[in-house]
Amino acid sequence: MKTSRFTETQIMAILRQAEGGMPVTDLCREHQMSSATFYKWRAKYGGMDASMISEMKGLEDENRRLKKMFAEFSMQNELLRVRLESG
Repeated sequence: MKTSRFTETQIMAILRQAEGGMPVTDLCREHQMSSATFYKWRAKYGGMDASMISEMKGLEDENRRLKKMFAEFSMQNELLRVRLESG
């Protein structure tokens, strides 16, 4: 997964600048990013503060780890089932 060039703090600062009245096109040009990125951030992080973003990132990491663990256990379960059926 590609990591962002921007930290959560930088993202929050950019979103605050937009809330302060700076035009989105100027913001995107200044920070060398696309307007699609800005609107994606606003949809995802709008109304959050830095601590909420950090908490959300932690939950996403934990969810990713649990999904991987579930996939590994499912694979082991399937291998054991095939082994028992064959023999």
